[in-house]
Amino acid sequence: MLRLKSYEFRRERERVWRELEDLLARADQRGVSGLSAQELARLPALYQSALSSLSVARAISLDRNVVDYLDGLAARAHFAVYGVRQHLRDSVRRFAAERFPRAVRGLRAHLCLAALFLALGAATAAVQVLDDPERFHAFVADDYAQGRDPSSTTEELRAALEHDAGGAEAQLAAFSSFLFSHNARIGMLSFALGFAAGVPVFLLTFMNGLILGAFAALYGSRGLALQFWGWLLPHGVTEILALLLCAAGGLALAESLVFPGRHTRLRNLALRGREAGVVVVGAVAMFLIAGCIEGVFRQLVHSTPIRYAVALSSAAVWTLYFTRAGRKA
Repeated sequence: MLRLKSYEFRRERERVWRELEDLLARADQRGVSGLSAQELARLPALYQSALSSLSVARAISLDRNVVDYLDGLAARAHFAVYGVRQHLRDSVRRFAAERFPRAVRGLRAHLCLAALFLALGAATAAVQVLDDPERFHAFVADDYAQGRDPSSTTEELRAALEHDAGGAEAQLAAFSSFLFSHNARIGMLSFALGFAAGVPVFLLTFMNGLILGAFAALYGSRGLALQFWGWLLPHGVTEILALLLCAAGGLALAESLVFPGRHTRLRNLALRGREAGVVVVGAVAMFLIAGCIEGVFRQLVHSTPIRYAVALSSAAVWTLYFTRAGRKA
């Protein structure tokens, strides 16, 4: 008897369910915007019919398979009718063109504060290393230095920058990979530790500045400052900016906890966390871009003037992007 009841119930309504299934399948492939005006007008009515069938099926305890089928069909139709359906390509485009630069502008004060601590760390290490080169080891671990320390000759340091023979290119590639992974790891850590009132964020940013300043002072003391910055900046403009953006996101989290304002701390953390999260996701993409520049461009282009031209172009592009993109939206 139950089987007969279920069969009759399905036979009377199955045509409507199939029609709704076909519309949903086309909407999944081309988006709701790919449906015709008549199909869009028909979709809510079919959705209501599916809901009605589901309600009846549950009320009269029909076959469990029919109830599960209608439950899934109604859920899909609900998202088609009420949900905002957007293609992945459109989501990525909107993120890059609007959300990311707008979120960065919202954290410009935090970004400036992070840049200040990075500069303080770099200046501190540079002064110390110029005064006593052996202090280089106090700021840079041996595995990070990869053999580039005060004991290296000027020609060895120059070879690493200019990809001369003798294995310098392989050493440089290893150092570049280490530098990229280190900065990406520090960036993620800076954001995550924003929950600790921001103190670890300041410390990590300052320590990264110490490493940068120590290397700059080492190469500068050998008369290789021009070559060093030409080697670093083509990818460094993007990578250091990404690092600072992660730190800015961590500082935003810290501010939401220390100075919650009119919201509760958890509520304020949720509000600021969304904004900071967008910035950090964009920073991860910037780390990948920097890695591509580091792994391809720098291995192929050895001309210092061209390297500086690329570095200046990168700085100009990022400046225009973060100051102009997404303003109309």
